[in-house]
Amino acid sequence: MKFTLKDYQYDAVAQVLDRIKKARKRWHEDQEKNAFSLTATTGAGKTVMAAAVFEALFFGSDDYEFEADPGAVVIWFSDDPSLNEQSKYRLMEAADKLTVSDLITVENTFSREKFDPGKIYFLNTQKLSKSSLLVRGHDPEDNGVEVVRGTPLMPDARSHTIWDTIRNTIEDPDLTLYLVLDEAHRGMRDTVQGTKTIVTRLINGQGGVPGVPVVLGISATVQRFDEAVKNMQNRTALPNVVVNSKLVQDSGLLKDTINLDVPDETGDFATVLLRRGTGKLRDITKAWDAYAAEQGESGKVTPLMVLQVPNTPRAEDVGLWLKVIFDTWPDLPHDCVYNVFGEKKTENFGGYAVPYIAPERVQESEHVRILLAKEAISTGWDCPRAEVMVSFRAASDQTHITQLLGRMVRTPLARRIPGNERLNAVDCLLPNFNQATVKAVVQSLTTGGDLGDPLLGRRVLINPKEMSPNPAVPQEVWDKLVSLPSKTLPKKQARPIKRLTGLAHELAADAILPDAGKAAHAYLHTLLDKAWTDYAEAIEKARQAVLTVEGKTGRAAVGSTDMTFNDFVEDADLAVIEDAYKRAARMISPDVAKTYSEYLAEKIGEDEDEEEALIEAHTDVAAIGLVPAIKDDLEKAAEALANDWLTAHEAAIKALSDERQDVYRELREMSANPLDVSLAMPRNSLQRTVERKENGTEVPLPLYDNHLLCDENGKFPALFNSWELEVLTKEAQRDDFLAWYRNPASASPESLGIIYPEDGQASIMRPDFIFFTKSENGATQANIIDPHGQHLADSLPKLLGLANYAEGLGSHFRRIEAVAMVGDGYRSLDLKDASVRAAIRLGPSAKALFEGPNAKPYPS
Repeated sequence: MKFTLKDYQYDAVAQVLDRIKKARKRWHEDQEKNAFSLTATTGAGKTVMAAAVFEALFFGSDDYEFEADPGAVVIWFSDDPSLNEQSKYRLMEAADKLTVSDLITVENTFSREKFDPGKIYFLNTQKLSKSSLLVRGHDPEDNGVEVVRGTPLMPDARSHTIWDTIRNTIEDPDLTLYLVLDEAHRGMRDTVQGTKTIVTRLINGQGGVPGVPVVLGISATVQRFDEAVKNMQNRTALPNVVVNSKLVQDSGLLKDTINLDVPDETGDFATVLLRRGTGKLRDITKAWDAYAAEQGESGKVTPLMVLQVPNTPRAEDVGLWLKVIFDTWPDLPHDCVYNVFGEKKTENFGGYAVPYIAPERVQESEHVRILLAKEAISTGWDCPRAEVMVSFRAASDQTHITQLLGRMVRTPLARRIPGNERLNAVDCLLPNFNQATVKAVVQSLTTGGDLGDPLLGRRVLINPKEMSPNPAVPQEVWDKLVSLPSKTLPKKQARPIKRLTGLAHELAADAILPDAGKAAHAYLHTLLDKAWTDYAEAIEKARQAVLTVEGKTGRAAVGSTDMTFNDFVEDADLAVIEDAYKRAARMISPDVAKTYSEYLAEKIGEDEDEEEALIEAHTDVAAIGLVPAIKDDLEKAAEALANDWLTAHEAAIKALSDERQDVYRELREMSANPLDVSLAMPRNSLQRTVERKENGTEVPLPLYDNHLLCDENGKFPALFNSWELEVLTKEAQRDDFLAWYRNPASASPESLGIIYPEDGQASIMRPDFIFFTKSENGATQANIIDPHGQHLADSLPKLLGLANYAEGLGSHFRRIEAVAMVGDGYRSLDLKDASVRAAIRLGPSAKALFEGPNAKPYPS
């Protein structure tokens, strides 16, 4: 793969491969057909995950310990040819083993007896319709086919229809046909209602063509697909692979904030909000240009604005809207406007000619700055550089609005911009909505599609205001903030050796540590050499096991049911040795296994020829793979060296561009015990400014002084519960108080995270407040003061997380305290006190701890 998969993507691919392995076995052994889905919210990278699945399916994978299926054939099916082309491009973009010849678009001239293994064939609904040349002649009742002496004459004298090809492929015992339904909810509606669609004919079979053995549906909304599978006969539904939407949001692939601008009063505000939207496009263009000037080419983004119009727009209205856009931003070229209407032609609006552009071409066509659309453009389409949308749809069309806006939530650079919430947001302006009717839009955008689970970390803000760094805050406070250590979640699939070699490659590429790759491999070779001494007896025993094949011969006398077994031992052949070597390579990584084999072969080669020396070396590596303790030693050493390098070169890494720093961040986190990360400098944030009451009235939010980010008047708008307000008020009254920071709830780099245990898994909590104070000697100090519930199920685990954090990293803070209301007052637990931490580890509940002797009155 050309991309490093996110943790959730890796887990999903592993689960899909597990289902595929089971489905393939069931088909070839019992002719049992199976179906399941991969369900993930829009923007999760479903096509990237599919690319990883196909690479493992065709070529095998050491990472997933998955053996290649030499007879695998994939049909990628959708209802839109342009969607297929976009998917084909994405697969090529993500996979490094799939070539152009492996990805075949089935055209009308296609004619083969069977599909070839190791290929992905792209089909769409239109190619299987009755009017398609690919199917003509398959149906005996097709009146459009000439019959000669009782035999249908195929178009162009072809020998096979596409249905023949599908049948022959399914019936070949050496092949396995997999059907991947892209956007699987489409085309399934009639299935649920009982009528056959082309999709269901593929799944169930028709006219002598059996159903496809293995079906995988891919979509954010697969409920209709699942219902259809349940109604199918002779097909087993395997458990679906469902991606947690929160993990997708935390990954940085999706925008953290969606800003909705709506009128505060009734009236016609179309042109007012359109001018505002054009201004937002102009401003975000300047912001991205500034970021690119700072970061170089890796930070370049050319934003566009989507103008969503009614299904039957009046030409004079659209012409007026375009005039407003150009009047507001005169520097905008007049030939930058395009449409993606279903009519697929140039439209004329009040003197403006607006050409058609295929949706899949919009992202790469940077000259397109204004895009006219009607509904959701096309399922599967997305345009990460679409930063602003102005929708003239009516409030009753909220579904079409959320569908289109959902296509704009991908981050343009596939990563968060550290500390810059403005560049991590998308704007939507709704002239025909108000504060009441926009509620349904907010609800839809904050849940994960069919899954219904909340997208924790995503905020939808109505008429927000941008906050900037507070000029009254001393520089020493900012310096202290960005020095604070934050925790990240440990990786489930940590691979220390792969992490070390990957880090070495990046350090060398950035000229931070020249020849780091050679140094890493030399270090690991030295450790493996040492293992020959430390584990000499175990390795020798393992080597003999590699070189011999043991078995049993069973004997039974004729007419008797008794059997006897005799042992036999044979010398292993090259195939057995190579199989053992490959298994060992999975353990120490294929890259290290290769270089260590070459290193050994070079030493052995002094006495033997080159081929024999390499076989001997592969035998030695295979033996090492049978001694688990060597893997443990190697991984511990690789983890330690990688951490040493990351720590030693931290300053040089921080001097790199955000894009390069993000690579090192992933390497830093690629561990069962990830290194701490420093907070990013917050450059801006977006905050709501009013609270809407149940009776529809709006009340301005309270404004507070001394926050690190503020408006032009030095104020920060926020709404706190009574506990939070008590803590903020009391801390701000301290004589040594300097400033405060509302720690973001998102997984952004400017948010401080603390690990705590939850149901046997590691989770992340984010304390509400960080306060900054000045010591007697003038030094700036940080303080975590966390208003802490005591009644929730996770109250005690979060206290334990705070205790562990304070024990390991307490030296970075003056105070780390949890505060709770007890009776009519407040009490706190001092997490820097060892006796308090010990009580937390033994405590029966958070409530008992706050009411017990270890808690003190707050403020003390």
